[in-house]
Amino acid sequence: MEEEQRVTDLIKELVLRLLSQNPQNPSSSIDTQKSLRYAIRILSSRMTPSIAPDSAAIAESIKRQLATQGKSSQALAFADLYTKFASKDGPGSIQNKWAVLYLLKVISEDRKNRSDSRVSSGFSAPVGLPAFSDAELGGYSGISRNRETLEKGWKNGVLLVSKDPENLREIAFREFASLGKEENGVSEEVLVRDVLYACQGIDGTYVKFDKSVDGYVLKDSIKVPRATRITVQKLCELGWLFRKVKGYISESMDRFPAEDVGTVGQAFCAALQDELSHYYKLLAVLEAQSMNPIPLVSETASSGNYLSLRRLSVWFAEPVVKMRLMAVLVDKCRVLRGGAMAGAIHLHVQHGDPLVHEFMRQLLRRVCSPLFEMVTSWVLEGELEDIFAEFFVLGQPVKAESLWREGYRLHAGMLPCFISQSLAQRILRTGKSINFLRVCCEDRGWADATTEAATAAGTTTRRGGLGYGETDALESLVIEAAKRIDKHLLDVMYKQYKFKEHCLAIKRYLLLGQGDFVQYLMDIVGPELSGPANTISSFKLAGLLESAIRSSNAQYDDHDILDRLRVKMMPHGTGDRGWDVFSLEYDARVPLNTVFTELVMARYLRIFNFLWKLRRVEHALIGAWKTMKPNCITSNSFIKLQNAVKLQLLSTLRRCQVLWDEMNHFVTNLQYYIMFEVLEVSWSNFSNEMEVAKDLDDLLAAHDKYLNSIVEKSLLGERSQNLYKTLFVLFDLILRFRTHVDRLYEGIHELQSRTMESLLPSRDKTKSRRQLNDKTAEPGAWISDGRKALTQHAGEFLRNMGQDLDMIAKEYSSLLERFISQLPVQQHIDLKFLLFRLDFTEFYSQLHPKK
Repeated sequence: MEEEQRVTDLIKELVLRLLSQNPQNPSSSIDTQKSLRYAIRILSSRMTPSIAPDSAAIAESIKRQLATQGKSSQALAFADLYTKFASKDGPGSIQNKWAVLYLLKVISEDRKNRSDSRVSSGFSAPVGLPAFSDAELGGYSGISRNRETLEKGWKNGVLLVSKDPENLREIAFREFASLGKEENGVSEEVLVRDVLYACQGIDGTYVKFDKSVDGYVLKDSIKVPRATRITVQKLCELGWLFRKVKGYISESMDRFPAEDVGTVGQAFCAALQDELSHYYKLLAVLEAQSMNPIPLVSETASSGNYLSLRRLSVWFAEPVVKMRLMAVLVDKCRVLRGGAMAGAIHLHVQHGDPLVHEFMRQLLRRVCSPLFEMVTSWVLEGELEDIFAEFFVLGQPVKAESLWREGYRLHAGMLPCFISQSLAQRILRTGKSINFLRVCCEDRGWADATTEAATAAGTTTRRGGLGYGETDALESLVIEAAKRIDKHLLDVMYKQYKFKEHCLAIKRYLLLGQGDFVQYLMDIVGPELSGPANTISSFKLAGLLESAIRSSNAQYDDHDILDRLRVKMMPHGTGDRGWDVFSLEYDARVPLNTVFTELVMARYLRIFNFLWKLRRVEHALIGAWKTMKPNCITSNSFIKLQNAVKLQLLSTLRRCQVLWDEMNHFVTNLQYYIMFEVLEVSWSNFSNEMEVAKDLDDLLAAHDKYLNSIVEKSLLGERSQNLYKTLFVLFDLILRFRTHVDRLYEGIHELQSRTMESLLPSRDKTKSRRQLNDKTAEPGAWISDGRKALTQHAGEFLRNMGQDLDMIAKEYSSLLERFISQLPVQQHIDLKFLLFRLDFTEFYSQLHPKK
C-alpha cells in the first residue's frame, strides 16, 4: 500500500507541475482531478511501444533532439543529469529507467505538437496532455464511440488509451487475424511445417521440390502475400543445401571402399554427418515449437513458445551459414581425395568470421585425422598405410638397389597446402631412411631412434596423437626423427658397410690410383692383350690380375675389397685387340649399390677406359724409350757403309728421338693433370663433403658431384666431345709411332747384323748367315746379296722410315695444334690450366700464332 501511495503521489506531483507551466489558464481542483485520472489511465494501459527498451539509446535520442533544436546548453545539462540518473542503483532507485525517459520524451513531443482545441467544458488543455471530453474520461458506451476515442488518442505515433472494459482491443485483433486468414490461402502454421519438411529434404503439402528450377517452391496456386512467398523461398534455401550435402554423403558411402573416396573422403563424410546430426536436433526442437499455435499480437503471455516464419528466419541464420559452407566444400571436393581434398578444405579456414573459422577448423581436424596418422606411421615406423593412394608419398615395388632412388617419391597433387614443400621432403626422406635401414641394411636400430625422437618432440608414438592445427608439433617430430634416423643410417653405412673404404678402393683400382699395381698389371697383361680380342681368355686375365695384386701393395688391402675387384671383357667387334676390350669392375653389393648403381659404375667404366688408354700410351712410350735407350748402335758397325747412308741413319734416329720427346712431354703433362689436378683434388673435396653429410641424400649428392667433377675435368663431358675425339686420335697416333719405332730399330739391328757378317771370314759367314736366316725368315727380311745390295737396301729402308716419321710428325703437330687451340674455349676452368702446363714456355703459341 505504501508503494502504491508513493506512486500516486509522484504522478500527482508530475501532473501539478505540468499544469502549473501554463500561466494563462490557472488550473482548478476539478481540472487537476481530471488530469490525474487521465494520467493514471495512461500509465495503467497494457499497450507497449514498438521500440526496444534501451535507456542509453533513448537518452542519446533526446540529447540529439535538443542539439538539433539549437539548445546545446540544455543538451549538456540533460547529459549530465542522465549520467547521474543512470548511476543511481540499489534500494529506493528507479529500476525501469527506460520507461521514465520514454514517457518524458513522448510528453515533450505531445506538448510541442498539441492543438488549440478546447474541451466541451471550456477549460484549456493542460500543457503536455491532450484534451479529452468528460465522456472520454469516463466509460465507453459502444464500439463506435470507442473507435472515435482511439482515433483521438493517437498523438505522434503513441496510442493513449484508457481501460478496455468490453475487450474491444481483443476483438480488433481477432478481426485482424480473421481478415488475414481470408486473404491467405494457407495459414502460417502450415507454411512453417512445410518449410521444416523442406529443410529435411521432404516435400510438404504446399512446398515441394521442383527439378526444373532445382529448388523448393511454393505453388503458384496458393494464395499468399508476396512477402510471405519470398520469405518461404529464402527459408527453403536451407533445404536445397541440405539435399546437396546429404546426397554427397549418401553417394560417397555407397561407393566406399572405392579408391576415389578413400579414408580422407570417409572422414569428411563422417564430419558432415556429425554436423547434420546437430542440424537434426535443431529441427526437432523447431518442430516441437511449430506444434504450438501462433498467438495474436495481444497474447504476450505465451509469445515465447511458438514458431512463425520470421522466427524461423532467426533460427536458421547460423545453420544456413554452415550449410552453405558444407555445400561449397561438397562441390569442390567431389572430384578430390586424400591430401588434395584436405588442402582444398584448408583454403576456406582463412576467414574473418569467427563462426566460420572455428567451424572449418573443427571440420578439418576430423578430415585430416587419417592424413596425420599416415604421416606419423611413415615417419616413426616407415609404414606406408595408403590403400587408396591418398598420401603425398607414393611407393612402388623396386629392387633393393633402387629402393632409395626410385622406391618412393612425392606426389605433388596430394600434398596439402598447410604442409610446406621442405617439410614434405623431410617426411619423405625420414620414412625412406627407415625402409632403407630395414630392407637394404637389415638393421633394427632405427626403432630406438624413433622412440627418442618422439620423446624429444614431446609427442607419442600412438595413433591420433597429432591433428590439424598442430603443424608445428608435426614439424618438430619430423625434424627430431629425421636427425636421429639420418645419423644412424650414416653410422651404419660408414662403420658396418665401410663406405669410405670402398670409395677409396674404387679410386685406387678403377681410377688407377694404385701406381705399382697398375704398372705391374700392365706389364704382365700387355703381351696377352696385344692379340685379337676373340682369342683372349678372361680366366687367364683373372689369374694375371691376382698375380698383380699379390705382387704389389694391393695385397695388404681388406680381402672383402679385393674379392670385389674383377676382370671384365667388354663387347668386341671384328679387328678389336685385347687392349680395346679389357677393363676392371668393382662389385658393389647391397646397400653400397644404392650409391654405386649400374649407371654410376658405367661412368666409372668410361673413366677407367680413358685412364687405361692414357696409361697404355705412357707404357708404349716407355717401351719405345727402352728400345731407343741402349747405345748398341755404333758407327763402327756401319764403317763399311757409304757416308750418305750413315748420315741418313743418324738423321732418322734424331727425328725419332725428337718426336718421342714431344709426345712424352704431352703425355706426361696430361697424365699429371689427370692424376693430381683432377682425381686428387676431386677426391679431397669428396672426402670433406662426406664428413659434413647429414643424410644419405647429402652423401649421394656429394658422390655425384665427385663423379661429375672427374668426368668434366677429364674431357669426358658432353661439352668436351670434340676435344675428347681429338685426344683419342692423338693416342692412336702415339701408339702407331711406337709400332714404327719398333720396325725402325728392328731394321737397324738387322742391318747391323748384316754389316757385321760382311766383316767375318768366309767360314764364319756361312754359319752366321744360317743362324740369321733362321731368325729373319719372315717377309721383308734382307737377303745377303753383297755389300752393294746391302747398302742399297739400307738406304731404301731408312728413306722409307724417314718418310713415315715425317708423316707421323706432321700429323702429330697438326692434331696437337688443334687440341691446344680448343682448350681456351672450354667451359671448365681447370682445362685452361692444362693449356698452361702443356704450353708453359709458349713454344706452341709461337710456333702456331693465332691468325
